[in-house]
Amino acid sequence: MLARLTRALRAPLLTLGTLTVLVHPAPLRAQATSTAFTDVTVLPMDGDRQLTGQTVVVEGGRITAMGPSASVRVPVGATRIDGRGKFLMPGLAEMHAHVPPGNPTQQQLADIMFLYVANGITTIRGMLGAPYQIQLKEQLASGAMLGPRFFAAAPSLNGTSAPNPAAAVALVRQAKLTGYDLVKIHPGVSRETWDAAVAEMQAQGLTYAGHVPMGVGVVHAMRTGIATIDHVDGYLEASVRDSAVYASGGQLGDVIDAIDPSRFAALARMSRDHGVWNVPTMYLWENFYNDRTAEELAALPEMAYVSPQQVNGWMNQKRGRALADENQRMTPERRARYLALRREMLKALADAGAPLLMGTDSPQMFNVPGYALHRELAVARAAGLTPYQILESGTRNVGRYVRESLKQDGDFGTVAVGQWADLVLLEADPRADLEHLTKRAGVMVRGRWVSASEIAAGLERIRATHAASRQGS
Repeated sequence: MLARLTRALRAPLLTLGTLTVLVHPAPLRAQATSTAFTDVTVLPMDGDRQLTGQTVVVEGGRITAMGPSASVRVPVGATRIDGRGKFLMPGLAEMHAHVPPGNPTQQQLADIMFLYVANGITTIRGMLGAPYQIQLKEQLASGAMLGPRFFAAAPSLNGTSAPNPAAAVALVRQAKLTGYDLVKIHPGVSRETWDAAVAEMQAQGLTYAGHVPMGVGVVHAMRTGIATIDHVDGYLEASVRDSAVYASGGQLGDVIDAIDPSRFAALARMSRDHGVWNVPTMYLWENFYNDRTAEELAALPEMAYVSPQQVNGWMNQKRGRALADENQRMTPERRARYLALRREMLKALADAGAPLLMGTDSPQMFNVPGYALHRELAVARAAGLTPYQILESGTRNVGRYVRESLKQDGDFGTVAVGQWADLVLLEADPRADLEHLTKRAGVMVRGRWVSASEIAAGLERIRATHAASRQGS
């Protein structure tokens, strides 16, 4: 049944197509002097609070001083950024990014990384591994390319790549040898193969994340130490009242009818108790199953920042989804119920205190890198999460995940002395309205200030290139 359900729920990944700009965005570089945000309201994200009238000093990529403006000395020669009326908070994170596989050009990668930074995203976790991404990590960390800090998953373990335990063990060893930060799981892995892979990952000091294969199940996945469950995967399947619906070859519509939401709370508590992180990627599934037409979605403003070939591919994918829905007995009512159940499961996880991480699965199905995250947050808010819960999932929680799960430098995600200066300066308080996250005065990536004007110029270059491509097609 997993194969049937997986085919119904997940569309194939489409590449971004040709992404070029006329000029490379400026690389991350060491600041010639220190930077000081003066008279700013700080959202430290160590709790639901604000600190008014603060000065925050950044030197060498880290926050070196913070406190009331009257008592913090601004270093001589520092670049001053006037924070009056503005809000300074940690940069956000995209924890399920699909950095293109294959052999993308440096310009393609530079553009994608710029789209993240332009949207206030200073950390990404790549979940579609490829060998070149090890070098990309180094480029981003050194400042040779402007972009977020990058954690890379290995090419996935799935039913094809890991058809048996020996193959899975070999892939895990190769992932460690290559230098990936974690292992990605896709569907199709048997329980025997899963257990062998888990034992090897524990021996190699690697964590694993992603999908929950049906043959494994979400309960066994949590008990054996999966680090993050992405896409709310496995929870709804585990909530089906009668497992016979799978054995009988029931269509997705039949499965949805058999889901018992009264089981969500117990599963959410189990997730919390096992310390499992959850990356919801809600907006992607909304696009799969909402009633918006391909033409409506293609008209969204952020489509200007991807190639026309990519947009056309997504439109065909959306149209194909309608045909698949008919075969799966997915009526409009069942589609609406499925999306409502996903939101209810997300709310149950949040209510139970199961830790959440921001993510969208971009670029898929009208999810443009960077822009999709803000649409993701709107879905989480509609599901009943508080603004603070949502903001925490993309800031403080991410630093914790990196420290506790990946065992790496997680000195980011809060605004405090000693933390990396991955910051966003906003014109208004995002706790009052998450839409305020799009009102950016600038973004700082490891101490490199990217002003609103620089962001606008970079976006215009990308937009103009794709506009010219559309006119020439």
